[in-house]
Amino acid sequence: MAETLYIDLSKDKESIYKDLYPQVEGLLTGETHAVANMANFCAVLKSVFDWHWVGFYTVEGDELVLGPFQGPIACTRLYRGKGVCAAAWEGARSVLVDDVEQFPGHIACSSATQSELVIPLKNSKGEVWAVLDLDSSELAGFDDLDRRELEALVELIPAP
Repeated sequence: MAETLYIDLSKDKESIYKDLYPQVEGLLTGETHAVANMANFCAVLKSVFDWHWVGFYTVEGDELVLGPFQGPIACTRLYRGKGVCAAAWEGARSVLVDDVEQFPGHIACSSATQSELVIPLKNSKGEVWAVLDLDSSELAGFDDLDRRELEALVELIPAP
């Protein structure tokens, strides 16, 4: 069944997140397939916020492998110790970067990316199984409100 979002984009960002949470919860409730949930999650964020790139990388052994996304072509594999996604994965914490050019080891999958926010997804044991990667074509395109709200939203995606 296709879902329709009812989000008033004329509201402030905090109100948009408040309206978004129950709708994402309804969209994902009852669905246990991780790829399906990640795909819909990306579509929701891209349609509401229109960030440059919204997507997931899943942990596969010692690397991150591209999962569902919305936006331009992306790097297929990311490795430990390199880039914002690896920092979030290895540190098991969100990483907010206002200017990717200032982040040591940043991986430029797209030259249009100016800022980035990466949120780890953890299983019941606290292990990171994926990361949500968000790219903006604007400097400081994300803030602590985005980080907090997205950390809550990714909790709605059941770990495989």
